[in-house]
Amino acid sequence: MTPAAPARTDPLAQDFVRFAVEAGVLRFGEFKTKAGRLSPYFFNAGLFDDGAKLGRLAGFYARRLVASGLRFDVLFGPAYKGITLAAAVAIELARLGHNRPFAYNRKEAKDHGEGGRLVGAPVRGRVLIVDDVISAGTSVRESVALIEEAGGTPCGVAIALDRQERATSTDGAELPYSAVQFVTSELKLAVVAIATLADLLHYLASTSDPALARHAVSVAAYRDRYGV
Repeated sequence: MTPAAPARTDPLAQDFVRFAVEAGVLRFGEFKTKAGRLSPYFFNAGLFDDGAKLGRLAGFYARRLVASGLRFDVLFGPAYKGITLAAAVAIELARLGHNRPFAYNRKEAKDHGEGGRLVGAPVRGRVLIVDDVISAGTSVRESVALIEEAGGTPCGVAIALDRQERATSTDGAELPYSAVQFVTSELKLAVVAIATLADLLHYLASTSDPALARHAVSVAAYRDRYGV
């Protein structure tokens, strides 16, 4: 039996999920996660791999950020995926009339030329981290340390998809909160997501494509087992 679609819909989120499915970025089947779970879906932002797809993705980020009302002065892209995302989002924000500088980090410090680990605009004021997902919060903590060392104030994280599932500890034990909840409660950062697992379930439950609709049961079961 296919789960009923939730009553509340988010048009931007539904458009994004549809786009991610059509682009082959959001796939269904059986995938082993870093936590060792068998997930019925997989989101790989690295497959937004041409100009058209990256431009559309940046548009979703920018529209969600503008709608959120979150105030920020600089975009920060953590290496590696975040570099491309921050640059693309900065371009789209400027197109919408919200021009913001951006910066990113190197994995290893450069000892010649301008040197250091940070590249781009000065990391000052309220700094927004741009990434694809938050898996364990490790990347966010590293970004926070870099931003604070440079004199900036981390104010939030923008991500494409919030999986809304319980995080795991270093020994593999399940925790009672998600990685996103950890970032909001422990690191005191706002998290702005284009879409969530709930939005994905709504899409699957309301689609007219039977090949997609059949995945609603397994995704709902996964949420019931690991969701927060």
